[in-house]
Amino acid sequence: MKNKFYTYIQNLQDQIVAGLEAVDGQAKFKEDLWNRPEGGGGRTRVIENGAVFEKGGVNISAVHGKLPDSMQKLFNVGEADFFACGLSLVLHPKNPMVPTVHANWRYFEMYDPSTSLGTGSRKVIQQWFGGGQDLTPYYLFEEDAVHFHQTCKTACDKHNSEFYPKYKKQCDAYFWNAHRNEARGIGGLFFDYCKASEAMSMEDWYNFVTEVGNSFLQAYVPIVERRKNLPYNQEQRTWQEIRRGRYVEFNLVHDKGTLFGLKTNGRIESILMSLPPHVQWVYDHHPVAGSEEEKLITTLMQPKEWV
Repeated sequence: MKNKFYTYIQNLQDQIVAGLEAVDGQAKFKEDLWNRPEGGGGRTRVIENGAVFEKGGVNISAVHGKLPDSMQKLFNVGEADFFACGLSLVLHPKNPMVPTVHANWRYFEMYDPSTSLGTGSRKVIQQWFGGGQDLTPYYLFEEDAVHFHQTCKTACDKHNSEFYPKYKKQCDAYFWNAHRNEARGIGGLFFDYCKASEAMSMEDWYNFVTEVGNSFLQAYVPIVERRKNLPYNQEQRTWQEIRRGRYVEFNLVHDKGTLFGLKTNGRIESILMSLPPHVQWVYDHHPVAGSEEEKLITTLMQPKEWV
């Protein structure tokens, strides 16, 4: 399964990068290969200063080795070896009318440390999939939110009609900036610890996760095409940078993926790739009453059913 999924995310990275370069029309992703001293490595691809994307990354990694003490406590296990691979992406467009987007799809295995290394006979004691995709607009176009969520729902419904409402709710709960009492964005899907059960085998979970991964460009690119050439002024750009500050706060305070990367001695440049290049923190900022900016904030104060 780990080899199958790693092959999948390698191919998915190529597909997403090609699709995004076509949308941007100017900038190309730069590739950076890296190795992790404790085991494994990754392929980081970053786009900067494009016609559409101010900064973004589409990264894959596959890391393995001893599970660090901090992660043993998190998973409530003793000494163990692990393997983790995944694709993670974040895109920060230049135009504030185009939303930021985040997505990741990942697979994790944990092994009995007493079984042999390198022979393929390692005893897997835990394995699961996780992932999702979510949208963070700066100006709210409801048709964009509906399109994104409908694409998510369509992918989920092919496997189980209960998945979309369940994983939409989990997304709303996860991407919640508790210290601000507001959502990071308008959500999407979030699922984790998807393990084999009577209802779903690991192969079933693989098929579901790859279905969602394959839906990403369909979910996001039409939105970008609709909004990338809309006019905007400096005040709207300032608002975008203030809201980007909330995005940074979530990633550094709450995000489990960032925590996992830092705790497992991941590559810092790849982990912090998600942070936007231009951000503002304005003291006690409040949008003008009745403005489009206030409309966004009001929407983010409680989850909304989009489809």
